[in-house]
Amino acid sequence: MQIKAGIVLTGAPSLDDPNFDKVTIFITEYNKKGATGFVVNKLFGRTLNELEEFKDSLPFPLYDGGPMDREHLFFIHRRPDIIRGGTPVTDTIYFGGNFQQAVAHMNDRSVLQHEIKIFVGYCGWDFNQLEDEVEEGSWIVGNADIEKIF
Repeated sequence: MQIKAGIVLTGAPSLDDPNFDKVTIFITEYNKKGATGFVVNKLFGRTLNELEEFKDSLPFPLYDGGPMDREHLFFIHRRPDIIRGGTPVTDTIYFGGNFQQAVAHMNDRSVLQHEIKIFVGYCGWDFNQLEDEVEEGSWIVGNADIEKIF
């Protein structure tokens, strides 16, 4: 299967890295610079409202998106109708956009937990690095399943 935005990676049993043990990664960007994705099945251990900036927000779960840039929040969603500025990854999943809008819609319950995922950190690969890791058997490449992602 071709590596591109919108696929998922599952860590192969032979992958010897505790950061990626039993994870599913959704690839949101793939180009000549490399690949970017987020671990979609590993909770961060704190909720959005436990962060000082969002203390007045509802307790939405945060996910441990990966080992890179753990100082920022990133998100994917299924609501381009009310969250502006996102980049389409698949026909129904968008990366990023106006985070203030997203939080406001989460707080008024017009965006629900099965429509958005917020990540602390991300996973990244340089150009051709991911292809090399797939070829050596570290990752199993598959199609994105919206139910598993959200």
